Amino acid sequence: MESTRLNKIERLIQKELSDIFQKQTQAMHGVLISVSRVRVSADLSVARAYLSIFPSEKSKELMEAIQANTKAIRFDLGQRTGKQLRKIPELSFFIDDSLDYIENIDKLLNK
Repeated sequence: MESTRLNKIERLIQKELSDIFQKQTQAMHGVLISVSRVRVSADLSVARAYLSIFPSEKSKELMEAIQANTKAIRFDLGQRTGKQLRKIPELSFFIDDSLDYIENIDKLLNK
C-alpha cells in the first residue's frame, strides 16, 4: 500500500520534471515532452519517470539525449526541490507509449 508521503513526492517530482522538460524544449518547435507518471521506490532511492514524446518519430533520438543528460536533469531537480527533499533519487527514464497503443487499437477497431 502506497503512503501519502510517497504519492506527494511522486507528484512533486513529476511537476518539476515537467517544468524542466518544458523549458528545455521551448527552443525546439513542434516537440513536446510530457511526464505521464513517476514511480518512486519505497526507500526513495530510485525514481522511474515515464515520458510521452510528441511527435513519436523523434522519441528514440530525444530519449538518447535525455539519458545522456540524466545527471544534469537530476542536478536541476535537486536545485528545485532541495527544500522539500533531503535526498534526490536516481532518475530512470522510459517511454510511455500508451497513447500510441490506444491509437493503434482504435485503428484496428475502425477497420
